[in-house]
Amino acid sequence: MNYVGIDIGSTASKVVVRGDHDTSFVLPTGWSSKETTREIQRRLKEMGADVEGEETKVVATGYGRIAVDFADYVITEITCHARGGREIAGGDCAVIDVGGQDTKVILVEHGMVSDFLMNDKCSAGTGKFLEIMANRLGVAIDELFDLASQGNVLPISSLCTVFAESEVINYIGEGQKREDIAAGVVDSVAAKVAQLAQRKTLPERIILTGGLSHSTYFTDILSKKIGKTVEPTENGRFAGAIGASYLAEEKKKR
Repeated sequence: MNYVGIDIGSTASKVVVRGDHDTSFVLPTGWSSKETTREIQRRLKEMGADVEGEETKVVATGYGRIAVDFADYVITEITCHARGGREIAGGDCAVIDVGGQDTKVILVEHGMVSDFLMNDKCSAGTGKFLEIMANRLGVAIDELFDLASQGNVLPISSLCTVFAESEVINYIGEGQKREDIAAGVVDSVAAKVAQLAQRKTLPERIILTGGLSHSTYFTDILSKKIGKTVEPTENGRFAGAIGASYLAEEKKKR
């Protein structure tokens, strides 16, 4: 039996297979969630997890989850990320998920979602903001973090991505060091994520998921701003898909 979790995000689509063919992979979502879904279906079939067969159960989640027309179940991001975060943390925790278009703070108590917050009104505290600023500085996101670690923070005060980009352009025009601008960009995102997280009473165990989850540099900054340790996670970008795969198994057992 195979249990498949598919998380169609705004930037990347993550897939986790548990069972007869344990595997995971990531694809760019691109402009069409539907096309990405077809590619995922093709890859799964090649791996021996035919989504049209009785031996494979699929749960879809994420921004483009309705595009996964072969899913047995479609479940919200909050539920799947909480379940995946619980699995990664090994128990109750707070999950901070910095995604491509939104940031989520999910509290998991007794294995269930007890509370959550979601910022989906502005991209200034998300991965999209970092992507835009990295492009402006002519680097990839990982290079942006490398640069930032060598610089001193230049303040970026705008809450809007468009105005914040104007601030960055002004810094470039002034001849400010790229390392200092990068440090300002990362610090700005961490500050906005921390502001969201601090609206809830956080437990001692806090993990970071999403595309930035592997970055010890980002989690160190975030920890200082929150006042509690935020743990990086090796497989954090797969949290939604991991949770979806476990929910597929649990629903099958019912």
